[in-house]
Amino acid sequence: MKYFLSVACVIFAFAKAYSQGPPITADKPIMLGGKSFTTKTLTEIRNTERGTAIYAPLMLHYLPTSNSLVAVHVPYLNYDLQDATGNALADVKILGKYQFYRKDGTGKTFRVVAKTLQTLPTGKELDLIDLSTGKYSGYYGIVSGLETLKYGISAEAGYNWMPDGTLDEFRTKLGFGLPLLKPQYPNKQLNLYFEYTSSWIHERDWYQLLYAQGIQYALKNVTFDLALQLPLVQEVADGRALNYSLFIGTRYTF
Repeated sequence: MKYFLSVACVIFAFAKAYSQGPPITADKPIMLGGKSFTTKTLTEIRNTERGTAIYAPLMLHYLPTSNSLVAVHVPYLNYDLQDATGNALADVKILGKYQFYRKDGTGKTFRVVAKTLQTLPTGKELDLIDLSTGKYSGYYGIVSGLETLKYGISAEAGYNWMPDGTLDEFRTKLGFGLPLLKPQYPNKQLNLYFEYTSSWIHERDWYQLLYAQGIQYALKNVTFDLALQLPLVQEVADGRALNYSLFIGTRYTF
């Protein structure tokens, strides 16, 4: 609990912002123009004391307007755990975001969005958090960010509610983005990301503070992502600690 409170204070003490490309393990308040689609995947290879899971979602995002987004994530899961092995459909997710505040300045923009992520119980009951629990959950949060030509910083805070399980969670995220190339047209970017995730599952009294170091290359409307996530603090049950997660992804906007 004390770790969650300290990280939450740090997150809200910083300004809220983001850099030139979309983040990797975090989220962003910046949206593209209305009537646009993005198809993407972000495969996670998660290695824990319990075993390894490979999570490969196919995601389709659509912006009905310049300040709203709806999306569906259909994930495939391969798992080799101490108590289970196999391949299956994981939990399908439906995402919604609405931007309710925006303030633009010279070379910068600040925005805030409301976010919900509805997780459907389509996966097996593997107790793989955020991957395959076989139980319904609803996440509700706020994402904010200030994006400039030189850097970006973002913050997110929310709560994940699982009425029929024990994974109710307070979640906060803090991310920094650093573009390594000057803005140019056609779009060409090379970005570094420094992203923190704080997770307190209070019903189990589990806490994790994770750090992800990522790099991103974007050319025109295609983006490639690579990030390694490691634990900084872990207070979880024996045999459930995270060793690392490797994220590999790509996205295409049209």
